[in-house]
Amino acid sequence: MVQFTQQNVVPLDIPTLETELSRQSPQKILERALNLFDNLAISFSGAEDVVLIDMAHKINPDIKVFSLDTGRLHAETYQFIDRVRKHYGIAIEIMYPDAAQIEALVKAKGLFSFYEDGHKECCDIRKVAPLRRKLSTLDAWVTGQRKDQNPSTRASVPVVQVDNAFSTDDHQLIKFNPLANWSSTDVWMYIRSYEVPYNALHERGFISIGCEPCTRPVLPNQHEREGRWWWEDAGKKECGLHMINQTQES
Repeated sequence: MVQFTQQNVVPLDIPTLETELSRQSPQKILERALNLFDNLAISFSGAEDVVLIDMAHKINPDIKVFSLDTGRLHAETYQFIDRVRKHYGIAIEIMYPDAAQIEALVKAKGLFSFYEDGHKECCDIRKVAPLRRKLSTLDAWVTGQRKDQNPSTRASVPVVQVDNAFSTDDHQLIKFNPLANWSSTDVWMYIRSYEVPYNALHERGFISIGCEPCTRPVLPNQHEREGRWWWEDAGKKECGLHMINQTQES
């Protein structure tokens, strides 16, 4: 099969591909993505992402994976990243924020300014800028987004889309969301069935795990995103990695 890269002159019909893949299994979606793009990487941080790594590794062991180190992650998350690296025998590229920007923010506002003026500024520096830097080198990326993760911002997530949030005039970026139609139950059934590694924080009531100051466990019957940026309203519970969702929902 012809593989599409940034230099290909044949455009990829994303709406048609979305129609074709929308009812396919995550494995089929991943297989198609890996066949279409050489220059593709999986974004890794949580349970959904390691499920995708497990699936993709069975299709092609030579997969590309990257993760964002904000400098504020839980110790268990760092241990989890290393455990996944060893379990699959893969390299995980770690992306770091710009030290000068971090120093300037902390000097001006302290270490916990997000509790007062919202998380956007901190996330822009610690997450979005490093992600943008990485995505500028890729033709496509794979995320673990699910529609039911946040009804306010993710209810319409397709399985494949043009990522207009990170595309530029001379670089179109394609985004695959193979687990868009899965539930948390589906994810954890897969993890248990195939003995996939997971973050130890899940055993302590954490469901959606981000930076340590901005993540807490949830109570029974609370939605998983209620543990993220709990001081803000539901429509703001995105860090900027999936800015396209907020644009589409609005």
